[in-house]
Amino acid sequence: METVRINKYLAQCGVCSRREADRRIAAGQVSINGKTAGPGSRVCPGDTVAVGGRALRGRNENVVLAYYKPVGVTCTERDRFADRMVTQEIGYPVRVTYAGRLDKDSEGLLLLSNDGDLIQRMMKGKNGHEKEYIVKTKQIVTREFLEQMAAGVYLRELQIKTRPCRVEQIGKYTFRIVLTQGLNRQIRRMCRELSVDVVQLKRIRVVNITADGLKPGVFREVTGEERAALYRAVEQNG
Repeated sequence: METVRINKYLAQCGVCSRREADRRIAAGQVSINGKTAGPGSRVCPGDTVAVGGRALRGRNENVVLAYYKPVGVTCTERDRFADRMVTQEIGYPVRVTYAGRLDKDSEGLLLLSNDGDLIQRMMKGKNGHEKEYIVKTKQIVTREFLEQMAAGVYLRELQIKTRPCRVEQIGKYTFRIVLTQGLNRQIRRMCRELSVDVVQLKRIRVVNITADGLKPGVFREVTGEERAALYRAVEQNG
């Protein structure tokens, strides 16, 4: 890597635009090898650059994050009226995008990455990547309801029938469901078609990544064999 101005380096890492980088540098939020960077600072091979105290991985390194999205946090940045957005909540120094959104009223596991190919493969419903949820309902969960959900439900609003899926009762008002497609607000729509109201919807797994140990609002980096297994599964089914 050739030496490069710090604002350009931050932009190449996907942290922010050069203009935003200049603002962060002026605010003293950027350091190189532990020393606060200035507007004219340059990054050399082997240097450690940090933003807000968090070291960057470098321009060509991909990251995968497992984040527990709380209720009330919005995924899409297109919602200009949203009070809380995922990217702002986690404050990660590299620009990441979610792979499969969760609506504002739902909670649980959300995967984010700066690997565009990974995200594209995971977002394609035809690839059949599993997503597991725990759902609490206002009405009692019946055998008939579970059978109808498992067989697929025709969504009049979208004019499509959902794929067959795995469903199991785990409580009087609670069931577990594993989907292999990602229609907008799919579970809520399926339940509504069957006259069942969703009280709480929590995603606990995406492919092989689980929300185990994560508290609402907390994220962790997916690394090692867990990350390798995710890539293998996505490439195999993609």
